[in-house]
Amino acid sequence: MMMFKEFWVKKTLVGLGLGQFLSLLITSTGFSSSELAKKGIKAPTSQSFLNYVLLAIVYGAIMLYRRKPLKAKWYYYVLLGMVDVEANFLVVKAYQYTSITSVMLLDCWSIPSVMLLTWVFLKTKYRFRKITGVVVCVAGLVMVVFSDVHAGDQAGGSNPRLGDVLVIAGSTLYAVSNVSEEFLVKNADRVELMAMLGFFGAIVSAIQISILERNELKSIHWSAGAALPFVGFSVAMFLFYSFVPVLLKTNGSTMLNLSLLTSDMWAVLIRIFAYHEKVDWMYFVAFAGVCVGLVIYSGGDKEEDQQRADVADEGAERSKHFDEEAASVSRGTTVAGSSKTGDSSKHEITEGEVFDNKSVGKDVQGRKS
Repeated sequence: MMMFKEFWVKKTLVGLGLGQFLSLLITSTGFSSSELAKKGIKAPTSQSFLNYVLLAIVYGAIMLYRRKPLKAKWYYYVLLGMVDVEANFLVVKAYQYTSITSVMLLDCWSIPSVMLLTWVFLKTKYRFRKITGVVVCVAGLVMVVFSDVHAGDQAGGSNPRLGDVLVIAGSTLYAVSNVSEEFLVKNADRVELMAMLGFFGAIVSAIQISILERNELKSIHWSAGAALPFVGFSVAMFLFYSFVPVLLKTNGSTMLNLSLLTSDMWAVLIRIFAYHEKVDWMYFVAFAGVCVGLVIYSGGDKEEDQQRADVADEGAERSKHFDEEAASVSRGTTVAGSSKTGDSSKHEITEGEVFDNKSVGKDVQGRKS
């Protein structure tokens, strides 16, 4: 029992550290986008392009080394790449119209969107507690919109309400991307998903850049002040894409959601101390509402994750026994086959005990934001 407690504490601490690392990565992407918007650089697709290229190169090299065929149809990844690129485009575009704080808070809209999509398409069932949490969370998101209207031109950007709409639209696409990734992870693997998402995401981004942002890129006076936010955004996104599956595997979706929630407060601190902007008091009310909603939504997941982990361990143990039994039967078949002479004897191979292996999949929930 003590060993389990020590393991759980260590696992939780590692999860907290990794979660805050991911939270800071999300905040840094917001900071980079906000800096570029302040410099008048309006090329949201170009910001994400390098991230997709990095994903394609790194994970594509691993795929080539493995030399394994695709486990999912390639056109699924094309659709996923299109959705993911447009989600990033809309959210990054929103920084041109609203504040970094609003973008961070409204990005939580992906949570109820994921719940709706998984309920409709993946037949996932949710308890009353989770539905209550989503309602409280949405109430907090509504407070953000009213906060932007209340603050007016104080620090909310050129068109806060348009920015809020862009973030909500982007978050909805993030939800579609997350549900699609959940389906693909269960039928493929993480490396394949990252490699193909990077490959097709880079292609879609390149096409969109050539159509929408070619003139914008030509007009940019490249300097350290303009290049660093571009590179910083891409590196942070690449690390975020790479480490999110690790946290989901070790600590589950609850730790991820609660960890990314702190990115909102990091954004507030950046806005206050880096930009020297005033934050409307309704932001804090909205943040409290989102925080309470996510805690209610995540309530009970620890026990459920532990239950799923126990079942998964049983399944892994049974699978191990099954493999050993199959290997034993295979060896017996080989020996029996080699000893056959004419019709002097007949060897019958009986069927071994069939083990019912139950695999438990874990829910994957966003991003990217």
